[in-house]
Amino acid sequence: MLDNSSTRVPFSGSYTKDDVDFLLKPVQMRPTGIDEKEAAIQSGRRHYSEMISEEARPDQRYLSIFEDAWQRGRERIAAEVMAIAREIRAGVEEGSLPAQVTLCSLVRAGAPLGVLLHRALRDLGVDSAHFGISIIRDRGIDMNAMRYVMGKRDPDGILFVDGWTGKGAITRELRHTWTENTGRRPVLVVLADPCGVADIAGSNDDWLIPSGILGANISGLISRSILNADVVGENDFHGCIPVDHLQDIDYSARFVDDIHGLMRQQQGAALAEAVCQDQSSGTSNALTLDSASAVTRIMEIFQTENPNRVKPGIAEATRAVLRRKPLHVLVSSEADPDLQALIHLCKEGGVDYSVRPDLTGPYRAVTVISKVC
Repeated sequence: MLDNSSTRVPFSGSYTKDDVDFLLKPVQMRPTGIDEKEAAIQSGRRHYSEMISEEARPDQRYLSIFEDAWQRGRERIAAEVMAIAREIRAGVEEGSLPAQVTLCSLVRAGAPLGVLLHRALRDLGVDSAHFGISIIRDRGIDMNAMRYVMGKRDPDGILFVDGWTGKGAITRELRHTWTENTGRRPVLVVLADPCGVADIAGSNDDWLIPSGILGANISGLISRSILNADVVGENDFHGCIPVDHLQDIDYSARFVDDIHGLMRQQQGAALAEAVCQDQSSGTSNALTLDSASAVTRIMEIFQTENPNRVKPGIAEATRAVLRRKPLHVLVSSEADPDLQALIHLCKEGGVDYSVRPDLTGPYRAVTVISKVC
């Protein structure tokens, strides 16, 4: 039995202690069925962070698609992580960052990239630390966790890490709550930034990041974060549930070990360059405008006034089919290898999908959530 009393003890999930300290509180909660959860969210009776469904076990076909994506994407991930790490090291060398760099990965999607980037920075001689931090839409970043980090590391060296950007909702949440609480402007690092809102990215492509189509078993065997007053106290870190029932198919350590090995092999190869965007001006770039236009058009076509029902990007679209109650999925191409996991889920779950490259904008897939109330 897990203890739901107050606790603030970092742990590493199924990663090694050197890889990450998750600043989360392991808790127990009764799982909420997807239909019940969807109705509660859309009616406004409960916030999504107060509930969680049991994480489904991916079937063998889906795991095979993941493994294929892993093999096809591993060299690109290795090259782009090293490019981001070199960009950060350059910031340290030129003085725009302090000598002490602290990565705060936004759990769960940021964790695999954060582990890899932490390893890359250490390989490059940078003083790096890595924490896993919760951020929740409409609730903000976990400031108990961030105060813990700032008590141990130079606040000027904090970089927030996520796997990718969707339509920028979490980025806006980060900027609002971090600035409101600290007066600082957050620096966001991602692997893929199709909506153009990150400060440093591997690319602006919406591509199949393998870790984006799995959940706990690629992110240290933890659930998404929870903020429910029944199990999370005022002084606690945000909560999570250990996902032990997927332990036998946990790829977390194997995935980062494989990519890290490639990163070390690639150090003498042709160097990729990170994408850096000046977000301090506050002006929208072409990608941001293209993203907003696509979301707006899809909302009009599917007659929804709630942008939270539109989940753009391969990773977000796939996760929405796994966790939510999808109405329809839009894909840019049925033959695209990067979309096979999503199309497989649609076929297996009886989810309607259509090939609409005219609607997907800078994305290759978009899921629209059903209106249930």
